[in-house]
Amino acid sequence: MTLPLSRIIPGYNPRRYFDRRKHEELVASLRLRGMLQPILVRPNPGHDAADTYLIVAGGRRYRAALEAFGPEGEVPVIIRVMTDQEALEAAIDENDVRDDASETEQADAAVRVLAACQDDRAEAARRLGWSKAKFDRRLALANLSDTVKLALDERRIKVGHAELLAAVPADKQDKALETILGSGLDVSKTRDLLMRVTQDLASACFDKGECMTCPFNSAAQRALFETHIDDGHCTNAACFELKTQTAEMIRFEEQERADKAARVAASLAEDDPGDDADDDGQDDGADESMDDVTETPAAAVDAPQGGQAIASAQSVVPRKADSASKASGPTVTATSIAGRTAELREASWRTALARALAGNAAHAHSTILVAAMTGTLPQIKAETLKARAGLLVDPAFPGLDYGAKIAVIEALQEPHAATILSAIGAAYARDAANFEHVADLARAFDVDLRATWQVDRAFLERYTKDELSFIARECGLIAHMGEKAFAKRLGGKKTDLVTGMLGAIGFDWAGRLPSCMTLEGRYGPPPLQADASPTKIAA
Repeated sequence: MTLPLSRIIPGYNPRRYFDRRKHEELVASLRLRGMLQPILVRPNPGHDAADTYLIVAGGRRYRAALEAFGPEGEVPVIIRVMTDQEALEAAIDENDVRDDASETEQADAAVRVLAACQDDRAEAARRLGWSKAKFDRRLALANLSDTVKLALDERRIKVGHAELLAAVPADKQDKALETILGSGLDVSKTRDLLMRVTQDLASACFDKGECMTCPFNSAAQRALFETHIDDGHCTNAACFELKTQTAEMIRFEEQERADKAARVAASLAEDDPGDDADDDGQDDGADESMDDVTETPAAAVDAPQGGQAIASAQSVVPRKADSASKASGPTVTATSIAGRTAELREASWRTALARALAGNAAHAHSTILVAAMTGTLPQIKAETLKARAGLLVDPAFPGLDYGAKIAVIEALQEPHAATILSAIGAAYARDAANFEHVADLARAFDVDLRATWQVDRAFLERYTKDELSFIARECGLIAHMGEKAFAKRLGGKKTDLVTGMLGAIGFDWAGRLPSCMTLEGRYGPPPLQADASPTKIAA
């Protein structure tokens, strides 16, 4: 049948670019011979079926017919009842099989079908009749900015140019396109240009765990495109710089804490004359002191798999006799040591949580929502993020008025927005006033302090000999060295004791968390390796 053009409405059309010359040729052909091939339409689901119809296939003919005949002109149509999904797939298929379908039109179609398939890539590729490789390549091209897509549609750049630009953040693509077009760069020279402005991930000073799946890691592009930057290069300079500065800031804070701990330890050493009673270097009585150390069964030294058992909180001070025990001072327990370690413990857990949130946008998002809903989000220091807005968002961002800033934030690409969320979450971990909130977040996200902290000289030097004995026992060092050997070390200078504890042959401190550093106040043994038994770990 025929319908007036006024009753036909454009539907979904994968086409996004129409060549003006070909359009004019089609208009001339229609005026000369009329429309030879009917337009495929379906009843408009939003109106009476007899009123208007949506185009399924034939959008270019419709546009030309409007110019040739006007809105009251009649054209041949085929009316077919179809669901939205059937119409979408038919429109894509009708355009895809034609030789002049562009890559960007296919990219937009891939996005639409993927959404209709609830993000099931295999099903989307099947419905389109594409291989999985073709689907992934076209979907990657959907990350191109509209300006770059138009340049590719108009063939002002080649597909190789587009593949390279797809690995660059969208807000940087237009500038790169200007350089390519202005300098007439071919694909090879474009690749060389981008290589000079990317960052080699091998030189990064931050944890590159999340970089492995990041779309701005050039290694991820190798599997997609024939034209790509060398493996292991970051094409998102702003994100790379942010992570670098964050890592350097954390390292600086850790160094400050270590220096402070060393100063505190030196002060304690001056106030503890008994620790260096044997400064003459003689070990007289060292062997005898073996009998003075509290005996602890080996089973109580290290926790079994799971790390929840703790060495006994009984005193580990020498006990020659009841009267001597009373004269030796207060009993050393996990609680008493923790009280002297509170500042370091809190700072270390804040750093661990900040790093975890900086690498996980989903957890950072949850943190921000909880903080906002509990009224603690304002605890983030205003200057913490304000001073970094130029790096986090855009160099020009700090100088914009508020309305313009809203527009910039609205236009952020999802990966860029995720990076900013991660930075806000990390800032909250550092600035939250209540440490218990930090602890609860660390528990909820399974943050492991062992990834960012371990026993070192600065940590041990803050304690007295009695406290070092307690730490050595709960961490398994005394069981490893033997009571007599450790007692001999205990009889010497504290500095030598610390050196001996850290340098004990065959003993690895890595992964051992003294009870004073854990959130639960229980000793945490090293994580069990796949090929290790609990007995080996305890040793």
